[in-house]
Amino acid sequence: MGIVTAVSLRKGHHFSKTNSLSIRLLKGLGVDGDAHMGETVKHRSRVAKDPTQPNLRQVHLIHEELLDELAPKNFIVRPGEMGENVTTRGIDLLALPTGTRLHLGETALVEVTGLRNPCIQIDRFQQGLMAATLDKDADGNLIRKAGIMSIVLSDGDVRPGDAVRIVLPEGPRRPPQPV
Repeated sequence: MGIVTAVSLRKGHHFSKTNSLSIRLLKGLGVDGDAHMGETVKHRSRVAKDPTQPNLRQVHLIHEELLDELAPKNFIVRPGEMGENVTTRGIDLLALPTGTRLHLGETALVEVTGLRNPCIQIDRFQQGLMAATLDKDADGNLIRKAGIMSIVLSDGDVRPGDAVRIVLPEGPRRPPQPV
């Protein structure tokens, strides 16, 4: 089990989100009051391509350990500043297979849809940050560290200090791909 260390949202389309005392997750929609809430895509680049695509990016989660990793590289990033809705600690989010379910707090439930694909906005926030959130494994494959995306399966309030319980999918496990 892990823990929620921060929750964030923002009404307008901005890179960073504002920390909050709690957020409300709405089934099939995302974070109540957040710019990316909805059944269909809300990210501007995806809307431009096809506004009817399902929104697989309703809730963005980042592991706080990434922020710890960035600090010695002279990147000071606080929870919410990379656009995530939920910041966690104690969970290797990037290792979770697609379809993993995360119980957040008492009733909220999200399902992992894939990895966040870092974009140029990260460098606009802090120059060089995009490269710092990318790595290569031993075989030269790209590792994206900027968090995971999910959809909401059950409504609920999420607050800092809430437990995160992981339920891995049945059957063959698929590594997360960018969504």
